[in-house]
Amino acid sequence: MGLDITVLALDWEQLERTPSEERYALLEDAAAPDDELDWDAQPQEGWVWQAAPNVPWCGRYEFHNTGGSYKPHFWAGQAWEAVRGHVGQETREHLDAFLRELIWDDGTEDDTDSGLFPENPGLRRPRLLLTCPPLAVSALAGHWARGEPLLESVREHFGAHLTRPGQWIENFDEFSVLLREWGTVVTETQRRGWGLVGLPW
Repeated sequence: MGLDITVLALDWEQLERTPSEERYALLEDAAAPDDELDWDAQPQEGWVWQAAPNVPWCGRYEFHNTGGSYKPHFWAGQAWEAVRGHVGQETREHLDAFLRELIWDDGTEDDTDSGLFPENPGLRRPRLLLTCPPLAVSALAGHWARGEPLLESVREHFGAHLTRPGQWIENFDEFSVLLREWGTVVTETQRRGWGLVGLPW
């Protein structure tokens, strides 16, 4: 069983007004509300507004064709690592900045919870896969707006330089579909002036 990811867009001011020791439980409720645990139901895709009745200031994004798994996101980051050195400087600059905050590990250190949870060494510290306050989301939206028109230029390099075929992201089309979904997530979150978190599941 692998790692899953649940991506939430939320009103950051409401989150910050919530006592820090209660925040993670609210995020968990939004990620998997009890009233939606129907194992026979078809999986939802796209935005779910509101994510849970007790968190009306939060939306959940369900990626298409990933089954909630983090693996496609990880392999998209690996694919970008393989091709980024061969694309144009402008494309690389904007997609680096876009993917670094979301799914691409470029080796830099990052405090992923940005002080959202209490600093108590006696407690298990919750872990997030991504944390983007509204200002970070706004910057991501700017990079996506400039990088998305250049995305097609990556196609030719994808076939030539992708060194790990047979993974979750095997070709440019799968890569671009996933990136465009992240573009949808970032654009809508920025439109609301909200922030993003990614919970491991």
